[in-house]
Amino acid sequence: MIKKLFFDREFWRSAITLGLPVALQNLLMSSLSLVDTLMISQLGDIPLSSVGMAGQLSWMMQLVMFGMISGSSIFFSQYWGVKDIKGIRKVYGILITFALGIAAVFMVTGALFPKTVISVFNKDPEVIATGAEYLRIAVWSYPAVALTGIFSALLRSTENVKLPMWSSFVSSAMNAVLNWCLIYGKLGLDPMGVRGAATATVISAWSGTIVCFAISLIKKNLVISPMKEVFAYTKRDLADFFRVATPVIINESMWGLGTVSYNIVFSRMGYEYYAAMSIFRTMDGIMFTFFVGLCNACCVMVGKSIGAGRIEEARLTAKRYTFIVPALSLFTGIAVMLLRNPVVSLFSLTDSLSETVRSSAAAIIAIYGVEYVMRNIPYIQIVGIFRPAGDSSIGMKLDLIGVWAVALPLTVLSAFVLKLPFPAVFAVMVFSEDLAKVPLCILRYRSGKWIKPITEQGRASLEKAE
Repeated sequence: MIKKLFFDREFWRSAITLGLPVALQNLLMSSLSLVDTLMISQLGDIPLSSVGMAGQLSWMMQLVMFGMISGSSIFFSQYWGVKDIKGIRKVYGILITFALGIAAVFMVTGALFPKTVISVFNKDPEVIATGAEYLRIAVWSYPAVALTGIFSALLRSTENVKLPMWSSFVSSAMNAVLNWCLIYGKLGLDPMGVRGAATATVISAWSGTIVCFAISLIKKNLVISPMKEVFAYTKRDLADFFRVATPVIINESMWGLGTVSYNIVFSRMGYEYYAAMSIFRTMDGIMFTFFVGLCNACCVMVGKSIGAGRIEEARLTAKRYTFIVPALSLFTGIAVMLLRNPVVSLFSLTDSLSETVRSSAAAIIAIYGVEYVMRNIPYIQIVGIFRPAGDSSIGMKLDLIGVWAVALPLTVLSAFVLKLPFPAVFAVMVFSEDLAKVPLCILRYRSGKWIKPITEQGRASLEKAE
């Protein structure tokens, strides 16, 4: 059994080929956030917390779009299993239409009401003014973020994983250089502070999008598809798409809104604690990149197998990832706990951050390291296995239970009624959410009811298997 599960060369070849470039792409994207946070942290507690609060609008937008993209990836991967290129192009057109619409709504909101957005998190006038200054500029990156997400989803799902990685490399390199020049006024430029960070974000985001599109134009891949096929979708196509994708969109939107609600709780406890959360989120993004790669590989392999009617192959792939991800998460969590103090020290090289920020960041990173195995079990099950298999509604149900019925009420209670210290409130948040979701995910996986093909080949094979 162990040999069959873990010593299959073809499995590891596919996992590495599909997962490593995606992991590297996400590492590059996370490094963009790391560079922002490192450089802004040298300006002090208020700029760091203000920019983090301003970034919540982008975070929420990306989660709503991730719901659209994840829903699309169900179709992309299963259609790719039977090489239904016309079907892929129609879904691509639907995704372009609605994802860009979402980006436009968030962009207009941030441009017209920046102070209102920041005031949701904190009422300090200096925090609001600094955050609004950043947000007015940063919102112009939102369409680029949407297009990059669309291109990446299409390319990844059709096993073209290297191009998104290289476009992210260009974007990250551009961001690092521009941050250094614009925030601090290097190479003869005037120092712009948080406005410089926002400007660098906009330019670097568009540079990655342009590179991806330009190379696609040369390579003639699916990103450059005939417009008459991309926008040939019908009302029936839209109905089929949203039947499958709506639960995923609701899932990601509700989970994102829950995350924003957690952050409102932390920011209301004090902007120093939100600055600590900004450090934590940056570190979390870096260490999570490897698991994003694994999840993408799992998603493509499971979806492609089910779309092509190879049901038992999909089950075996899912079983492998169900064991692999928690095992690797254990080692990652231990490493995070051991390295928490050196990581935090990177953000305060000039003693620009208060002791409250540094000690709080170190404490919550240690707590997260302990909990890390539980955090990744629902992630690989919901995003990597259930969704590409066609079971798009289960994630929505589990997040409504884990976040909204359990974790968020307990977090609010511990912060404002019991008035527990910030690290304790953070622990309540992470442990209560995953303690609710992990058993339910395992039960769903063991039931086998998550296999729901959307192709004729897949449905026919499932009927035979049953």
